[in-house]
Formats: sequence, structure tokens, C-alpha cells
Amino acid sequence: MTFARTFLASVATLALAGASLTAHADAKPDDAIAMVKKGVAFITASGKDKGYAEISSKTSQFKKEDLYLVVYGLDGTVHAHGANEKMIGKNLIDLKDIDGKPFVRERVEMAKTKASFWQDYKFTNPETKKIEPKAMYCEKLDTTVVCGGIYK
Repeated sequence: MTFARTFLASVATLALAGASLTAHADAKPDDAIAMVKKGVAFITASGKDKGYAEISSKTSQFKKEDLYLVVYGLDGTVHAHGANEKMIGKNLIDLKDIDGKPFVRERVEMAKTKASFWQDYKFTNPETKKIEPKAMYCEKLDTTVVCGGIYK
């Protein structure tokens, strides 16, 4: 292979690699904050039934790649889930991450004393199917907590 052909092949390979990296842009902290605020406003304006149904819908406006919303009652019961509707109605208060961290319990306890907060834990990314570090932004809404997370 000549130098020119090798060089062109390398450039093409790098271009394809760059395209695949940009095709899946991970959510940023500002994206999570904005989506949670939008979700809280939607639930407040539309009511819990319509709000939870929209958050849990497969075509939800509250989903963008690996960013989605989850709504927990302060007892740990899931009221809406943007990535797994099978979780709705389940009490996950004792759910732990791979390191043994009771992240749902911690989350609802934080919501009892803070209007908004960030929480770190590990969770399965629905896009990659791998356990990854995650940061969850949450806002308390009445007797619930509305959360949206980003994978680090």
C-alpha cells in the first residue's frame, strides 16, 4: 500500500470513528437539570396522572438518548419511569447499586430535607447495557421526587 493510500485510509478511519462518537452525545449536567425542571412543570400544569403517563411513555418528551426521568414517592415507590415501565408501582427503597449503596433510600431521604440535589451511584446505562457511574439530579415535588440522571 502506498503512503497516500495508507494516509487516506487512516483519515477515513478517523472520520468514521469521530462520526460514531458524535452520533451518541452523552447528556450533560445542564441537560438533566433542564429536563427535571421541565418534568416538574409538566406534572404541576397537567396533573400527576397525565404527567406520569407522559414521563413513562415510550415516545416521551422527557427522554433523550441515555437521559430520562423517574418519579419516586418519598416511600421509595416508583410512580413514573422513563426507561423501564415495569418498575412503575414497585417499591425500590431497598435497591442497592453494585457497591451496596442503597441509592433509592438515600435519594428519598435527601428529598425530605432538600428542594433539589445531586446524587452519585452506579447504574446500568440503557444505551450501553453496562454498569456505569451515574449522577442523578432531583427536585422534590410535593410528596415525590423527580429525577433525571447522566452517565459519567
